[in-house]
Amino acid sequence: MTSHPAPDEPVGDLLDQIAGRLGSPVPPHLRTALCAVPRHLFLPPTLWLRDGNGGHEPCDRETAPDRWRRAAYSDVPLVTQFAESPDGSRIPSSSASMPSVVVRMLMALDARAEHSVLEIGTGTGFNAALLSFLCGAEQVTSLDVDPDLTRRAQEALKASGQQPEVVCADGAGGWRPNAPYDRIISTCAVRTVPLPWLEQTVTGGLIVTPWDTPWCNFGTLIATKQADGTAEGSLAPYGSFMLMRAQQVDAELRAEIPQEGQEPERSRTVFSPWSVAGDDLDAQMYIGLRVPEVWHVWDTEVEDAHTRLWLADGQANSWACVDYDGQQTSTFAVAQYGARKLWDEVVQAYEEYVAVGRPGVQRHRLRITPDGRSARHEVSVLA
Repeated sequence: MTSHPAPDEPVGDLLDQIAGRLGSPVPPHLRTALCAVPRHLFLPPTLWLRDGNGGHEPCDRETAPDRWRRAAYSDVPLVTQFAESPDGSRIPSSSASMPSVVVRMLMALDARAEHSVLEIGTGTGFNAALLSFLCGAEQVTSLDVDPDLTRRAQEALKASGQQPEVVCADGAGGWRPNAPYDRIISTCAVRTVPLPWLEQTVTGGLIVTPWDTPWCNFGTLIATKQADGTAEGSLAPYGSFMLMRAQQVDAELRAEIPQEGQEPERSRTVFSPWSVAGDDLDAQMYIGLRVPEVWHVWDTEVEDAHTRLWLADGQANSWACVDYDGQQTSTFAVAQYGARKLWDEVVQAYEEYVAVGRPGVQRHRLRITPDGRSARHEVSVLA
């Protein structure tokens, strides 16, 4: 039996937390990598931790060193940078991923010493360091669109002893100078696989990327490049990552609905809005994959309802809302405007979801096909 050196206490605690999430011990090669690559080296002096009220609070390394280090070796995502949204609010723009999700993705990637790897989204550099330990730094290329993140990651990688090639570039275009790659892994979510990723992956190679739809940000695609230039794979039930900047839709953030003069059609529904936009991530994923370009948001500050679910398409040309009056849950008021009857589309998708046996995220299979200058995806449900 192969023996492994005992990790120091913080890393040992983290490995135990990850094993608890996985339901099994961390695979030996990843355990060794996590022991060899200190996570704290890749974190900024100020971390932003969840405050329990839907927001974040700062944790500074100098003023709260013990709390900061506990956070560094806890199995939680850590916000490391904020950006200003179009409405003036601050939203997370970069984070250190939850270590157990990092391990799950590396398990799916199955990157070994002989593999060349392209990472999309350098972030803190921690994942690039793990990949460099597993494959050799000369085999790893990592891209990030943010020059400040790129610079800080390069410094942290040098301090860790791992120095892959780190490039400040838009990951949507891949990186042709070092192509082709045996493995491509993304640490940001996509709504469709960028065509350059397909083109720069060898036949039989793997693409591992978090998946996103406007309706639901959840799941990770694990796809194999086929000889005909397509890629096929299924979704795994983990991963909730920030959307790749090149695929972000501004209308989702700034759309104001309804606009003056828009008179919707009104009706009532027996379908609870929480059934389609509540805690059932399987239902949300099914709807997101089958109702294109539709997003939703909950609103508890409207004058004429206790709680309202808003729906809109990508340009807010069509919208709908479903109201809970705060008293009864047998029927709900519905208003719909535009060429698309969005609530009707969502209800139809939910009825299909129930009819096919409420499939879990992992039962969705995606086929990615080159289509001119982009790629499109087709979805099926495994029996």
